[in-house]
Amino acid sequence: MVSSEAAGGFEPATGAEVRPAAAPGAGTAERAAAVRDAFDALLRIRAVVNTAVADPGSVPAEWERVRMVRAIGLSLEAAGVPPSAVDERGERTATGYCVTATEHPAVVRVEWPGPRGSGARHEAETALRECARVLGGLGWVVLEYRGRAGRRHLEVEAPATVRR
Repeated sequence: MVSSEAAGGFEPATGAEVRPAAAPGAGTAERAAAVRDAFDALLRIRAVVNTAVADPGSVPAEWERVRMVRAIGLSLEAAGVPPSAVDERGERTATGYCVTATEHPAVVRVEWPGPRGSGARHEAETALRECARVLGGLGWVVLEYRGRAGRRHLEVEAPATVRR
């Protein structure tokens, strides 16, 4: 499997990527630099396009709103929050955030899964609150929910898309 960086592009971690337990490139200085550069670019996009807002960096840009899974993944990765991952069989290999689309196009879901027996479910409350802090600080609206069997998750949306 060729990494997106090796193929010439950057893909933020969403936590749903196939990554064996010993993933090449994960956690390297090269990856950290690529994440930092991508996040800096995202903040520059905000500064250029959010001119009608007093603090352009305080709200998501249109680019982020139409690519929410990528934007949320990038924001969490840039903040140093670890992503989850799966192996070729779909089994979790790492505990961390996992960002997925929902049935509502303007809302994404953030969960905190991990390998079986990892204790991820017990870490979820604290870890998801950190995710909410990071995303709220970047202008996203973040709501925490408890689903089936008490499993926690976040729903994230841009301020202008808040449902009433």
